[in-house]
This record gives sequence, C-alpha cells and structure tokens, in this order.
Amino acid sequence: MRIEDTIRLMIAARTILAAAFFLSTAQVAHATIYKCVDAQGRITYTNDRSLARSCRVLNPDQPISSIPPPQQRSAGARPPPAGAGPANFPRVSPGTQKARDQTRRQVLEAELEAEERSLLEARAQLNAQADTASPEGGSEADLAARLRPFQDRVALHLRNIEALRREIGSLK
Repeated sequence: MRIEDTIRLMIAARTILAAAFFLSTAQVAHATIYKCVDAQGRITYTNDRSLARSCRVLNPDQPISSIPPPQQRSAGARPPPAGAGPANFPRVSPGTQKARDQTRRQVLEAELEAEERSLLEARAQLNAQADTASPEGGSEADLAARLRPFQDRVALHLRNIEALRREIGSLK
C-alpha cells in the first residue's frame, strides 16, 4: 500500500469517528409539558411532574409560546392618545415645568458662554504655537505634529458650541 493511500484511509477513518462521536453525543431536548387550570380558571404550564396534579399533557407537536397575547379591546374602544399615562402617574404643574425649563436654559447658556471662552483661549494657544519659531531643521511634519493637539482642542470646543446651540434651539 502506498503512503498516499494510507493517508487517505486515515483521514476517512478520522472523519467517520468524528461523525460517530458527534452523532452519539447529540441529545434531543425533550420535556413533557403539562397544562394546568386552577380553581380560579388561571392557566399555568409546567414540566415538573410533581406540580402537574389534575393537569393534562400537551401534544409535543403543538407550538408553545411564552409571550402573552395582546389584550383585546371592545369594538367601540379607541386606543389611548399618545403621551397619556396611567391616571396615578405623577404630574407636574405647568408653572413648575416652566421653571424647570427656564433653569435648564440658564444652565445651557452658562455652559455655552464657558465653551466660547475656552474656544478663545484654545485659539490663542494655537496661534501662539504657530507663531513660535520651530527648532532648527524642523520640518513641516514636525510643525504639524506640534500643532495637532492645539487644533484638536479648537475643534472640540467648536463641536461643543454647536451641540449647545442645537440644544438651546430645541428648547420650548
């Protein structure tokens, strides 16, 4: 027998052994499911035989869903309007809400002022670095690398200002 034939035979034997192993270890998940109805008419399902007194075994081919069905409305009932909550949901008076909105606006405007000041400082630092003479033999790449953190700070403050203006613009 040639070496190639021996190798093919070994590969085939390994494949057959692996397939046999996986097929022998695979177990089918199976449980007997019981449907129980108590004295009040409530339905429960269980797979625990000790809890399944006066229950009936469900057909294993029957699909089982653990998701409850949607509640059915009467024919004349309309869905509740959007934003309507339960009757006991806490409400805020219009005056209280207006005061909260005003406080929020003041906080956002103070943040915007602070960000604008930080932007001016960051631009001044960037300009100072750009005006500083580069060391002898410094290349454009060296200058760009030195300015990069300062440019990033300016860009960050610009993004923050833009976001704060959008937030203030979306207030009531």
